[in-house]
Amino acid sequence: MHEVKFRLVNPGLQPRRTKLEMPGWAGAPEPRTDGSQEYAWHCAPFTEGAQYGIEIFYPYSNELHVSKRDGKLVFDGDFGPPPDDSDLMWPPFRSFGQDYYSYQLLLDLKVDKDWAVRTEPHPRFYTDPTDTVPIAVPALLRTEWWPMIAFVIFKSPAEGRTHIFRPGEPMLQILILPVTSDFKLVAMNEEEAAEREMRGRRIHGSRPDLAADTTWTSRTDTEFDGTYRHLLRAAKAREK
Repeated sequence: MHEVKFRLVNPGLQPRRTKLEMPGWAGAPEPRTDGSQEYAWHCAPFTEGAQYGIEIFYPYSNELHVSKRDGKLVFDGDFGPPPDDSDLMWPPFRSFGQDYYSYQLLLDLKVDKDWAVRTEPHPRFYTDPTDTVPIAVPALLRTEWWPMIAFVIFKSPAEGRTHIFRPGEPMLQILILPVTSDFKLVAMNEEEAAEREMRGRRIHGSRPDLAADTTWTSRTDTEFDGTYRHLLRAAKAREK
């Protein structure tokens, strides 16, 4: 297991492995049974993907609303006076060009030389029906030799819309990735394509058995089954 070591200026950032919050941004803990409301956490690929990184929390006690009015960004939040004897940028949020804004993160994540860190929107961005979750811009940083992430960039809200930062809510996610995207996209040959097609047909043919005890219909009349979850569980068991 790899270690990611960290240091920070503001302990309120609370870096931790991303967790699904239920009840919360991941939905309600409704069972996979007929008549339940469907939520993103019911989907195994989303659940694995959402918990793949490190979540970073908004570290202040006041709310911050970032809006765009007449083409200009407006920051509505009372951060109080600057901290004493500090070189911190204050307030810690400001415009970054016309279509972005920045936050002075001051978080150091030390990874090995073959790894890098990448910022991205927190998974709750994809489950939010209000369009108010901040949108962190993807950026890959090679922190094996770059000792501090000084700031992160967020995409500005659309005209008339607002991003809301609330105390205790995660504001972005960080992934730990190979430093070099070392792969080449190549079309499968006929033998490989035939094998994959046969595998897909076998799964499709076995689906009634694999999904026998896990098929359910949500209250919006959407049908779900646990075929992928069954196969995922089996694959993990083989790896042990």
